[in-house]
Amino acid sequence: MTEPTALRPDDESGSTVCVFAACPASTAPVLSGVAGHMGGGPVRLLTAGPLAVVAQSVPAADFAPETLPERLGDPAELERCARDHHAVITAVARTAPVVPFPLATLYLSDERAVAAVAERARDFVRVLDRLRHRAEWGVKVTAAPVAPAPAAPRPAAAPADGRAYLARVRGRQQEREERQEVAWRTAEQVYAAVRRTAVAARRLRPQDPVLGGGGPRQLLNAALLLDHHRAAELRELAGTLAADPTIARHARIEVTGPWVPYSFARLDQGDEEERADAVL
Repeated sequence: MTEPTALRPDDESGSTVCVFAACPASTAPVLSGVAGHMGGGPVRLLTAGPLAVVAQSVPAADFAPETLPERLGDPAELERCARDHHAVITAVARTAPVVPFPLATLYLSDERAVAAVAERARDFVRVLDRLRHRAEWGVKVTAAPVAPAPAAPRPAAAPADGRAYLARVRGRQQEREERQEVAWRTAEQVYAAVRRTAVAARRLRPQDPVLGGGGPRQLLNAALLLDHHRAAELRELAGTLAADPTIARHARIEVTGPWVPYSFARLDQGDEEERADAVL
């Protein structure tokens, strides 16, 4: 979603209002036991017309413009804040469709938070209706490991020139390019098949193999918005595709989820989203 205007905390009051998410007021969850950010007050619901706004009063000093960038610049602190934020959103999503807000979305008061959400209530309701009874699933396709080539027989004598050597180098390069091309086509084949189970699909940025511990190259990182009753169908389809010898020769398929549908909860979602081809 588009980030609401983040306002400067009111240092005199000692606290500011952090907003986590919006959900339908008619299915607003019970938030007892949901902690929120460390040092903050109880996580509570604010009413904004047909919507419930999930909010918490947090220490203004911890979230002030002068201190927040430094806090979130610390990887450990950023991870802790992100986990606390996500835990609240996940708790809400167990019982209601939810539009998550970006990390550290702040308002001066409950009234300002409610006014900002109420101003776009129609957009929130549209997105929430679309997410109802649906979840996000991930489909990742990575290149299959390449079997080591058999060692070439050692020539009895070196060639008089480097032409034979250059020919072997060109041959290996051509084989790698052809293998990569087939792998990409295989990933596209998988994507075309799995997206037919979904209401909508998005291609996400492939994960860098270095960040993943140096694993195989990721060919596809897709997010699917799936009706709850079609989850088993997706898993079965992915299993069938993974067992296909032609596909298995070039790619590995992983299905993850269900997740809170972050990829489909933006109020300004536009043409970058790819709708499924099948009639649902």
